[in-house]
Amino acid sequence: MSPDKPIPPPVAPTPAKEACASCSVYRTANLKKLGVALDTWDYIVALAGNPNTGKSTVFNALTGLRQHTGNWPGKTVTRAEGGYEYDAKRFKLVDLPGTYSLLSASPDEQIARDFILFGQPDVTVIVADATRLERNLNLALQVLEITERVVVCLNLIDEAKRHGLTVDERQLARDLGVPVVAASARFGKGLPELLQAISDVASGKIVCRPHRLETEPAALKPALAELVRQIEVAFPALPNPRWVALRLLGGDDTIVAALRSGELTSLGTTSAAPASPQS
Repeated sequence: MSPDKPIPPPVAPTPAKEACASCSVYRTANLKKLGVALDTWDYIVALAGNPNTGKSTVFNALTGLRQHTGNWPGKTVTRAEGGYEYDAKRFKLVDLPGTYSLLSASPDEQIARDFILFGQPDVTVIVADATRLERNLNLALQVLEITERVVVCLNLIDEAKRHGLTVDERQLARDLGVPVVAASARFGKGLPELLQAISDVASGKIVCRPHRLETEPAALKPALAELVRQIEVAFPALPNPRWVALRLLGGDDTIVAALRSGELTSLGTTSAAPASPQS
């Protein structure tokens, strides 16, 4: 360099806090895994999905390998909880049993259904297998009948591409009326976007408008409306009385028994049997 030209001073690197808050690097750095150290939280997130969709991989990626395990109250079904911190908020993640449906009477399906409906999580994340999307959407549509605060994690997107399958997650999000995030959890792909979507739905920044199917016969609608009215009077704090009414009309024994005993609003209790941290 010519002596006539002064050497410019070195440019200081941009502090991490001043980095673009919308980029994936910033979002990932903002994730602090807490595992069992989560004693207080701002939001509760339910993690639902069919078996073998990579749901446990998503759970471990967000919370770390340490977690609280125990049994659901009165059940022999294992319950796993963990937590993480994102954007200065603490999230408690509850891993629900893998299930194909919320409409049958197996213990796993009852637990998932009751927690989503009566536990009222701030967000329900549905982990779906991108290679078997049609089968997985059955559960997604059932969850959307219960709650509108949903994020769909379209997992195994790399496997889908390997099999020549293409999924338009933006169009799917428009069709469902909730955020859809394409991900490959085992490789960390899509997790920053998933974290942001969960945070946005939990905080109300994103308001979901799920598209719900009204499939009941026209002749049933007057009776359904009257039953909904009666449920609202008897249980004013009950979320989604329409769904409860449909299950009553469908002869759901657990809902009927809970209604008769007055325990309808306590089915989704978040209390668990004593648990110990697992590695």
